Amino acid sequence: MFQKYDVIVVGAGHAGSEAAAAAANLGSKVLLITMNLQTIAQMSCNPAMGGIAKGQIVREIDALGGYSGIITDESLIQFRMLNRSKGPAMWSPRAQNDRMLFAAKWREMLEKTPNVDFYQDNVRSIIINNSKAIGVVTGLGNEIFGECVVITSGTFLNGIIHIGEKQFGGGRMAEKASIGITEQLVEIGFESDRLKTGTPPRIDGRSLNYDKMEEQKGDDEIVGFSYLETKKIAVSEQRSCHITYTSQKVHDILKTGFDKSPMYQGRIEGVGPRYCPSIEDKINRFAERDRHQLFVEPEGFNTVEIYVNGFSTSLPEDVQHKALKLVPGFENCKMFRPGYAIEYDYFPPTQLKYSLETKQIENLFFAGQINGTTGYEEAACQGLIAGINAHQKAKELEPFILKRSEAYIGVLIDDLISKGTDEPYRMFTSRAEYRTLLRQDNADLRLTERSYEVGLASQERMDKVRAKQEGVEKIKEIMKEYAVEPDEINMYLESIGSAPIAQKQRLSQLLLRPDVDLNNMLDTVSKLASVLNLYDVQTLKQAEVQVKYDTYISKEKELVQKMSQLEELIIPDSFNYDKLISLSNEARQKFIKIKPRTLGQASRISGVNPSDVQILMVYMGR
Repeated sequence: MFQKYDVIVVGAGHAGSEAAAAAANLGSKVLLITMNLQTIAQMSCNPAMGGIAKGQIVREIDALGGYSGIITDESLIQFRMLNRSKGPAMWSPRAQNDRMLFAAKWREMLEKTPNVDFYQDNVRSIIINNSKAIGVVTGLGNEIFGECVVITSGTFLNGIIHIGEKQFGGGRMAEKASIGITEQLVEIGFESDRLKTGTPPRIDGRSLNYDKMEEQKGDDEIVGFSYLETKKIAVSEQRSCHITYTSQKVHDILKTGFDKSPMYQGRIEGVGPRYCPSIEDKINRFAERDRHQLFVEPEGFNTVEIYVNGFSTSLPEDVQHKALKLVPGFENCKMFRPGYAIEYDYFPPTQLKYSLETKQIENLFFAGQINGTTGYEEAACQGLIAGINAHQKAKELEPFILKRSEAYIGVLIDDLISKGTDEPYRMFTSRAEYRTLLRQDNADLRLTERSYEVGLASQERMDKVRAKQEGVEKIKEIMKEYAVEPDEINMYLESIGSAPIAQKQRLSQLLLRPDVDLNNMLDTVSKLASVLNLYDVQTLKQAEVQVKYDTYISKEKELVQKMSQLEELIIPDSFNYDKLISLSNEARQKFIKIKPRTLGQASRISGVNPSDVQILMVYMGR
């Protein structure tokens, strides 16, 4: 019944969907196995993509040839570019999405992708021979063989759902948990642990009074995520979100349920996400605050269902409802579904290589929440990398690895495998030391050529990147050469509160002023506009950023160059750390466990001191 596949992907969430698409588009024959074909790429939690640092990841996925950016654009109901008041290194795109349309678009894209087969069943074990993964066994007892296996199990491995004192097995509400894989891998010698995440109640939007809330509209320009031309809604069609707040009265009601809270009664063993705490956790940790912000987010164009962002909880259902009714605008709210916490197995990611292949079992790859991350974007980018590398391994090609200096994806994977995580890992701009280089506006310039070289990014993408690069260089030349006359520019400068000029000044010099914006300037300087209007807005913006922040970009590139010396010093797999008697015991144990690939990675391992790295360098002949 089943042929032998190049890549078998287990799980069809955000990680599994990107993994299947990447491997198939590279030419591998792929089987995507999921317990429910109706929930492919389901938005299990909030109906949104992107945000601080996460938006950069989605743009990187797109630049590499993944699908997340395209599907986000085609299903968004609102778009905002966050952090506009800060420098471009901090700008982060975010979309509110139509939950059902998002999943439908993903399935449509996968079904249109040659080389992807689908099968609905759960996977209870991996077929392993001589420490190599060679297939899977499904719940129905089918043995399916493949060159490589990618596990993207999300929250389904031995998942337990908690609502107050009630608890039951499940990987998501109304969906059963997956049992068998953890037990098999632990018996082999893998280390596993438990994590927790949660979700808020869903509310009937018809029962809310939006007049009591603050309206949050989308941007006047929908930039989107994909570097390709995608079909996006008109600005006027965007749906508004709303903001409201809890109060001390709300907190007092919530506290009445603490004695039945699974979190405080010890029924939840797993650690929850630090940066997305439950409402009861917020009340405890920030006892001095008498209110917390809630974002009231629509779930789509054609549904009244509302997601209450900021009210994640596992308290009893009646307590959730009583507390919500005290929130402004929620006085008559009707609940579609209570919030709940879910606890699940994960495998500490120090057990992985940079390719996301496990160190212990060859041809077995992990991606997504099984590695301890949280968030659609973090999962999707891991799936993309695992899918690429599963294809590369199946075809006996070199692994595809991104460095910390190349992408937020590289930062994420390096953090996971070098430092591990004992709480759900979420990406932030602060985690990237080279964030001036890793902006959302230049992901295509950074990554598309790398992906094109391995065969994933299309010719269309590569042609667009080359045209953009040429355009940026030409615009930069014009900026350096064009001298603006005072009578051309002073009206614009005065309109933005910037000092007028008394004599001609080069455009590149003027752009160094933080309040000067090239696109707005063109409305005043008609002679310049006639030249630069040949280029699209994104190419103009890219050139402007490179000119305006040239000093900072150059300094960061110098830092990358200095650090690259450590990144290029490869540590042999056979290196014997026991012979380094000068090493601290902690460093020796960490080196043996993690087996760092380079001296750069060794230097980033928690508990390793600079002196330990110097000792390692000496013994390697440096």
